[in-house]
Amino acid sequence: MIKLHTRLGTISIELDHARAPATAANFLQYARDSFYEGTLFHRAIPNFMIQGGGLEADMSQKSTRSPIKNEADNGLKNQVGTVAMARTNDPHSATAQFFINVKDNDFLNYRASNSQGWGYCVFGQVVEGMDVVKAIVAVPTANRRGHQDVPTEDITITKVEVIDE
Repeated sequence: MIKLHTRLGTISIELDHARAPATAANFLQYARDSFYEGTLFHRAIPNFMIQGGGLEADMSQKSTRSPIKNEADNGLKNQVGTVAMARTNDPHSATAQFFINVKDNDFLNYRASNSQGWGYCVFGQVVEGMDVVKAIVAVPTANRRGHQDVPTEDITITKVEVIDE
């Protein structure tokens, strides 16, 4: 389990090592390396998701390890409370950024192994702290340094704990 601490509270995430082994291991390594500490939840869209894990308070992107293979064809769905990897249009471009679904987002699920159907890999589930996720998504947003939907109050991951791994 990974605990992400913010000023609004703690989000506890259970990783699914069985169904998304490379993705769960990737997230766990970033957590162990304290990579996420000091990063923002830099995108919050009501009725969609909150995204974090890659930008610092000045909106600069942290350097990451190499991208990982997309494991979205693992049967897990982008449902409320699931944690998935953010990526670019390249289906195999995920590095450190992740998002937490605040509603069922079926359109993000794997459909086929092509550019239109890869989807976004779910690798974990919020097991405690959905109230914190809901508080983050409720913060007003604005555009900031070329980024849209940025909370107007910084929501920083202040501490990361790895429990029972």
